[in-house]
Amino acid sequence: MSEVAAIGLDIAKSVFQAHGADADGRQLFSRRIARGKLLEFFAAQPRCLVAMEACGGAHHWARSLMNMGHEVRWIPPAYVNPFVKRQKNDAADAEAICEAAQRPNIRFVAVKTEEQQASGLGIEISHETVRYWWTGGVRYSPRDQACASRNIKGATVSQRGAESGATD
Repeated sequence: MSEVAAIGLDIAKSVFQAHGADADGRQLFSRRIARGKLLEFFAAQPRCLVAMEACGGAHHWARSLMNMGHEVRWIPPAYVNPFVKRQKNDAADAEAICEAAQRPNIRFVAVKTEEQQASGLGIEISHETVRYWWTGGVRYSPRDQACASRNIKGATVSQRGAESGATD
């Protein structure tokens, strides 16, 4: 029996799908794995390439698998879609991810560290805080924000806040 060279992992909320292949690309297994058993499953596997689709929720799993010694690669979903051979389901997606990861010309996405994720979150919060401050503490719809920024009909932001019942 051949040794696992690559595992394609399709992540979901509660049940993940893993597709294992050898160095020649032949399927060795295709398994559904419960969320709580995922790290236990990978601890029993030899160190290999683990590929998954790039998405915001995959950072935790990628870091956990890298800490176990696996080489983790993220593939943009648009690069995986051409490799889906039949109807879209978890098993077909995991197989397509595994096949795409073994191609030499596929581009991969870098896994972010916890610090990189946190700094990105801080930027979003600071932009929201500035927007909230700029409007005088009043939440506007996007159309109202555009009107306020252009000062349409001579109304200022503070006058709009007063009309809506907000106090300075």
